[in-house]
Amino acid sequence: MPLLSDLAEAPAALPAASRYTVACGFLYLIVGLLLLAWPGAVQTLFLDPPFAGQEAALVRLIGMLVAIVGWFYVFGGRTGGRQFVAATILDRLILVPVVLLPLAFAGVFPHLLITFAVLDPLLASVSWYLLSRGRTRDTL
Repeated sequence: MPLLSDLAEAPAALPAASRYTVACGFLYLIVGLLLLAWPGAVQTLFLDPPFAGQEAALVRLIGMLVAIVGWFYVFGGRTGGRQFVAATILDRLILVPVVLLPLAFAGVFPHLLITFAVLDPLLASVSWYLLSRGRTRDTL
């Protein structure tokens, strides 16, 4: 099937920043699928109180969105494009904390969202380092 072969296609040698983006993508994909399949992970892993209403459905939604981001990071990273890596850095450094921290401080899944709000910019910083290191190698 051509679609599946297109998905499997990848350049022979990916730059370090692209390989790291793929690794982050797999991490997000796994975490997203975990939350999608087991919303109770929020209580088990983060010791949050039991859900009072429809929060399990919201955790599943968060899981689906994180898994989709992971899917795109895996395949975007496999393109080897510097532009894709750069685009992932900006949203993770700026958008993620700006949106997630106020929600967490308002009491919306505080442990989960603060974890994402801290971890995501840290991972983006490593991406930025690898991207900038690759740029200096390209100009030599």
